[in-house]
Amino acid sequence: MVGQKLAGSRIRERRLDRGLRQAAVAETVGISASYLNLIEHNRRRIGGKLLTNIARVLEVEPALLIEGADTETLDGMRTAASVFGKDVEVARAEELAARYPGWATLIADQAQRIAALQAQVQALGDRMAHDPQLSGALHDVITAVSGIRSTAAILVGPEDLDADWQKRFHQNIHDDSLRLAASGEAIVALLAAPEADLAGAAAPTEQVWAWLAQTGFHVTALEDERETPQSICAAAGLGPAATSILLPYLTRYAADVAALPMGRFAKLARDTGYDPSQIALQTGARFDQVLRRLASLPAGEGHPPIGLAQCDASGTLQVFKQIAGFALPRFGGTCPLWPVFSALARPEQPFQQDVVLPDGEETRLRCFAVSNLQALPHLGAPPTATSTMIVVAHPPDHGPAPLPIGISCRICPRMGCESRREPALTGVAPG
Repeated sequence: MVGQKLAGSRIRERRLDRGLRQAAVAETVGISASYLNLIEHNRRRIGGKLLTNIARVLEVEPALLIEGADTETLDGMRTAASVFGKDVEVARAEELAARYPGWATLIADQAQRIAALQAQVQALGDRMAHDPQLSGALHDVITAVSGIRSTAAILVGPEDLDADWQKRFHQNIHDDSLRLAASGEAIVALLAAPEADLAGAAAPTEQVWAWLAQTGFHVTALEDERETPQSICAAAGLGPAATSILLPYLTRYAADVAALPMGRFAKLARDTGYDPSQIALQTGARFDQVLRRLASLPAGEGHPPIGLAQCDASGTLQVFKQIAGFALPRFGGTCPLWPVFSALARPEQPFQQDVVLPDGEETRLRCFAVSNLQALPHLGAPPTATSTMIVVAHPPDHGPAPLPIGISCRICPRMGCESRREPALTGVAPG
């Protein structure tokens, strides 16, 4: 076992941290210094009473010396290294966790918190641009402020006003101030989300995306079959509506795990260069299943960042995993040229498409997409379809020319695009 092989190293690190001499520890537990030296260099196995005695001297739990940090903490540290770290010694994560378990847990928890905050900031940014409720509230604020400013300008102007007109203008200012206060309260209510409370997010879908962002879209408790989708949902702290969205996602995730266990899948992904077509051919798995498993590869283990988008037949995003260079609005207005949408016109046909973004750096992404009918259509009933797409950054330059694509028409400078549905905002440079 890996834990047994590293137990001696953890004993030595803990002893050095406490400033204890090898001979002193050996004498206390009743063994020779040379035997303890062999243990510390992983040349002798250790367990039972001797392990308990050494752990007591070192003031550490015996399980920590044998097992090291728990899997979730290590996964969290590796995720932090892959997302936020630079020049981080990922291979020494377990060593750090064994020596400083408290700091290791803090690193993992902070990485989750940062990911959740980033997801919340992006959600709020998208809502500022696309949420009709929020847009309406902001419009009411601007209208009220404009009314107050205009009325105040009249009242302080050079023209003398009789008492009746002054009373009317004062009443207008009062009414507009009440409207302003009500609109401000509406905005606060729309944007407010209690700290560490995903159920406070504005929409159930946002709650689910924030929860998935905390996990890095890799649900360890389902990977090792320690928990069920139902038990995870019960502990997630989400509202009823969000839970009704999360449960089917986790149920499908568990089915994907059963079909493509992570240990074998991760190795095959590396061996095939993360090519979903090759993986599907070698495993016989469905293409959409392979795409979801690629998006669930754990961060910090050398895998490339892989984004994920899933939509229904209306083009509404159901699942979204962001990576650098890949972001989609949550409330509509998304560029229709993304393969996740175009795949709906060619059901059951997997395809690959390189795209290039108009972001000044001409970021290039490689997309793999497929849409699937969820049930066989029958007379009188429209088909139900789901489209799945993964996105990989920095693909090779060789191959067909990439498709020029955008994020949203409102911020896209490609003025000649035939798929444009609305004009760009003022100040967006044409491209």
